[in-house]
Amino acid sequence: MVLTIGLTGGIASGKSTVAAMFRDLHIPVIDADEIAHRVTAIDGEAYQLIVETFGSDILDSNGAIDRRKLGAIVFHDEQKRKQLNAIVHPLVRKHMLQQKEQYARRGEKSVVLDIPLLFESKLEHLVDRILVVYVDEQTQLRRLCERNGFSVEEARARMKAQMPLGEKRKKADAVIDNNGTIEETKRQLHACLMRWGILEK
Repeated sequence: MVLTIGLTGGIASGKSTVAAMFRDLHIPVIDADEIAHRVTAIDGEAYQLIVETFGSDILDSNGAIDRRKLGAIVFHDEQKRKQLNAIVHPLVRKHMLQQKEQYARRGEKSVVLDIPLLFESKLEHLVDRILVVYVDEQTQLRRLCERNGFSVEEARARMKAQMPLGEKRKKADAVIDNNGTIEETKRQLHACLMRWGILEK
């Protein structure tokens, strides 16, 4: 049976860095955000319904969904965010489980489901172990502003749309503190995977 690890954290907590470390160890990673991008693309399954729900003002000049425009709507209105999630999340879950099934059939021992909103979407039942990538709030805010060019207000709105990292930390089977260096993060990941019997000591 394939051991399923739920990888989660908060926006700008460094989850993608840890996902890349899993890939370096040849452990398959199924990325919820990647699938969400695919299903919301012009030829994606969710595109039409999103445009019908939020209007054509959210489109760019090529007719694609402008994620920043859509984000400006949903990150300031919880009702609208729920509407968007109700369209996108079931499709993302379906594709994730299909991919997991393919890896299991190939004989993979473990697989990572990279799900930013694992707790918020109540998807704990999809995984066997939960790994949270943690940073303190100030670091998260600074990284988000630097990485995405957001104002402090925009960054806070996005952080507020997620469960605080301190809460996620309490619900995890293991936590990686990503406030330090890449090497420290890698050491913590390897130690965790050894404990879980995925990596040899």
